[in-house]
Amino acid sequence: MKQVHEFGDLKIDAACMFAHHKGRTIQFTRSERALLNVLMNNPRRLMTRSRLLDEIATTSDPSDRSIDFLVNRLRSKLGDNAKSPSFIATQYGEGYIWVATPSPAAPIEVFLVIGPTSDLEGHPFRRQALLLMDQLREAISAGLGAGRKVASSSDPSNVVHEKARYSLQVSFHANHQRLNCVAALREMPSKRIMKTLRLQLDIHDDASLTSEASRISGDVIDALVQALKNVSTGLGIAEDEAIDERFQSASRLLSVANPKWLASGHQLGRIREQNPHDPDAALQWCLHLFSKLVMTEPFTGMSLEKRDRIETEIEDTVLECLPIIENNPLLMLAAAKLLYFINRGHLDLAAEIAERAVPPMQDFTAGLPLLGQLKYARGRYDEAVKLFDRGIDMAAPDSEFNWHMRVLKCLALVAAGHSGVSAAQATDIDNFGPGSPREINLMLGWMTASADRPLSPASEAALQDLGATGAARGLEYLYFSSARHIQLETGRANVMRSMMSHVSRLYGSQAIPDIVLRGVGATVSP
Repeated sequence: MKQVHEFGDLKIDAACMFAHHKGRTIQFTRSERALLNVLMNNPRRLMTRSRLLDEIATTSDPSDRSIDFLVNRLRSKLGDNAKSPSFIATQYGEGYIWVATPSPAAPIEVFLVIGPTSDLEGHPFRRQALLLMDQLREAISAGLGAGRKVASSSDPSNVVHEKARYSLQVSFHANHQRLNCVAALREMPSKRIMKTLRLQLDIHDDASLTSEASRISGDVIDALVQALKNVSTGLGIAEDEAIDERFQSASRLLSVANPKWLASGHQLGRIREQNPHDPDAALQWCLHLFSKLVMTEPFTGMSLEKRDRIETEIEDTVLECLPIIENNPLLMLAAAKLLYFINRGHLDLAAEIAERAVPPMQDFTAGLPLLGQLKYARGRYDEAVKLFDRGIDMAAPDSEFNWHMRVLKCLALVAAGHSGVSAAQATDIDNFGPGSPREINLMLGWMTASADRPLSPASEAALQDLGATGAARGLEYLYFSSARHIQLETGRANVMRSMMSHVSRLYGSQAIPDIVLRGVGATVSP
């Protein structure tokens, strides 16, 4: 059972007796504990006041049953804000929703850890066992290269540590001056056995240890390399590419609107027809459809009806593929990305798929944009920015991936309520990315401009050149690509506010599309 629930800086014990938040210790009354427990156990679900009252009735005194009063007390203790909630959101006239997202597991720190299956203290061949594990560590580390950390430990509890991606557990059984030794390579944290190896050792000859360490280290390296290939297989990645090149290819294919998907539509269509039951071909086709949505010309755009048809095809195809891609992390990540983008109520499902897909990839950069966007969608902007910063640090400064992560970080900062100017400065968004289309650069400029100040002459002239229809299509594009995914209305409004203001100033409030107005509600007055 999980002992602590973590939501960013907030840590709540399993019994909801107390919490720690930004250095403060918080204690809860019996009624507060009951209410907090009900809300946390029903994340992102509307809990009506009557249902909450029923759930906590057995633990509350009649005078203490005002749900609104209890929620306000909880918010006060948690440092929450009803207008911009991090934990408890209000559905006016209906009830409350727990909107906090659990903190992700810490990133994996060790690629492979080697250790015994049991305590070696007092073992008659302890010296030989430690020597063997050290030699295994050195040989495997040299074979994998410096980028993947290999560690060894004499403590068996460290071998099943959650922060290791793989473990090599070695059993040492002494029997009449003979050492029976078996090594089991496991994928962590699932503990799935990938390979077992029996070692043939002459316990009186250290050269035997060196020889066997060399022999089985080659088998372990081969198994680990194959595992890395397995998690980077699919989406048309060439099988003869080196491991690191495969990961880079996957990052390019998934992290940005890759022109490859748009240009290869006819080819992908033929492959799809020839292999109607192949999930890889199906998801590549969906990525082609996705590219049509995001790489359309923003100011002529596409009709809402056509967008709906395309998104329906993506939804139907991805949902059909899900049962048969469970063992392919790369395809799972593609499916999660697509479900997130179409924004049809699959956010929880997309998050679940992504969380299962990313761990086998270790620090696989292709997962970072989506993980950040899933946080962004739930209003966890600080957590999203941290993930985007990780991607920025890991990417080459002039790469498309770096540009993409900076744009996503800028969006998160704007959605969180930072001024567009400060968000652009924080992400160096004026330094446009390689091959970034002029239309996208213009829209980023309008989004990050001050809503109540004049645009630059060039930006003003570009907006005037569009006319009312082009400007309206641009607003629709910004909404569908960057704002509609955010669950909090304030976040959607923050992303749309500046461009809506300048379009309304030039063309009147009638130029604002209805779908955008519905999305931002009364938060933005055009």
